[in-house]
Amino acid sequence: MYYKFSGFTQRLTGSAPSTAYVPQGLRPGIPAESPAMVFATPTKVVSEVGTTVEYLGANKVPDLQRIFQGNVMPVHLKMGVPDKLLYRTTMALTIGGTLYCLLALYIAAQPRK
Repeated sequence: MYYKFSGFTQRLTGSAPSTAYVPQGLRPGIPAESPAMVFATPTKVVSEVGTTVEYLGANKVPDLQRIFQGNVMPVHLKMGVPDKLLYRTTMALTIGGTLYCLLALYIAAQPRK
């Protein structure tokens, strides 16, 4: 006897061998025709596009490299007051959450009277 999981009753039910080996109506098969190509148009090579390159803004990489390289200060504190505020807030929330979890576990461990 073959069995399959019934989605309606949420139990195992008897079934035919073909249904048991291919659950939920999925049938193996090959598609009748190949799907249409998504990128049917030819693409341009970089050398064909041209030499002018337009950027949306100024290049900030050299400035950021100057800030983040060569100093021994941790990376998460290098941008000044906003980084310190975010770091300290994160640490306070982490410690507060840990204490809250420990308190909840302590309360859950106490028997009800």
